[in-house]
Amino acid sequence: MASSWYTLTPLDVLMFRDAKPFTPGERAWASGRFPPTGHVISGAIQAYLQERATLRIRGPFLCLDEQLYFPKPLHIHRRSPMVPIPWLPLEDAYRNCQWDQTRPAPLIRQDGSDDSTKDQGSTYFSWTQILKLLKGEKESTVEEIDEPFYKEIRPHNTLQTGKRQVKEEDGYFVEICIRLKLGWSLAVSIEIKDEQTHTWHPLNIPEGTYLRLGGEGHQVLVTPCSGIARQWQELQTISQANFQSNRRCLAYLVTPGVFVRKTNGVSMCRAWPWEWKLANPSNANAGTGPLVSVATDKPIPINGRTRAVNPQQEIFSLPAPQVFAAPPGSVYYLEYPTSLMQDNETVNGVANPVHRWRQLGYSEMLWLSNPFQEV
Repeated sequence: MASSWYTLTPLDVLMFRDAKPFTPGERAWASGRFPPTGHVISGAIQAYLQERATLRIRGPFLCLDEQLYFPKPLHIHRRSPMVPIPWLPLEDAYRNCQWDQTRPAPLIRQDGSDDSTKDQGSTYFSWTQILKLLKGEKESTVEEIDEPFYKEIRPHNTLQTGKRQVKEEDGYFVEICIRLKLGWSLAVSIEIKDEQTHTWHPLNIPEGTYLRLGGEGHQVLVTPCSGIARQWQELQTISQANFQSNRRCLAYLVTPGVFVRKTNGVSMCRAWPWEWKLANPSNANAGTGPLVSVATDKPIPINGRTRAVNPQQEIFSLPAPQVFAAPPGSVYYLEYPTSLMQDNETVNGVANPVHRWRQLGYSEMLWLSNPFQEV
């Protein structure tokens, strides 16, 4: 059976604009983010197929010499995992700390240090290091890879017709491009749904194919990679074993997590799933759930596209409502493992509208073994 995993190697710089509003002349800088989102990957594949298709994506992840790399888990501070107050030994003085019970519990250093200084910069762990975290293994040294890409500034000028002067409006703006370091690429799994049998199959993209990815038609070389498929399967095997253990565990987010809920007609986002209730709620009548604490960072704004139909029954594309995603690397401390609502294709026999996020690769989690002794 063909592998669904591919590496995407840039042939030049790549351009991915973020979800912040941008109009040349009003806001001269068009910022970008990297790695690209599942929406970008899906758009590139749909353009390659030249037809509408239902896709299931995993990733994209960074890859060096056909080895997967993941964002550093944010619960690790200075090479030591932080622990939530309720999971401390009973005799620990920090167990007497008070916090806002409507929020997840605070995290502290395992050694009791009150140093709250954040680690600097974005770093990545190899898949073998993540495998050790999944197994609960400890090691004295952890190799962290700094961001494997550069940001390049590209100015854009538009001249007035028949003159050598830049237009006063919409005439000048700057975009931020991404250039991957030597040997690095993106890794992504792509499956396509057979609408007749409702089954999923690996999407067959011939080796040597070029895809347009991101803005201004920049291309990537597509290469099948069965080695990455084996790495992912090994991670999934240990992850699922941890999930089925029904013990305390940590959920490690490896792609942006979109957790959105509509309340009184208004869509709201937060850094953890709405269906995960707190294990230590402020209101005893609210019921308890699995969530103890959260290690996360600044949210990521995401703006996708949606299809609409005009009165002439013509399909066209519109900007989708903006959402804010929890960044990859976020870690959730749980009293027991529980799945996401968006994992399910249907809810009570009705199509689940948020399942589309999972199909596009968002909210992908690995289940880490609990590194702390239970009390």
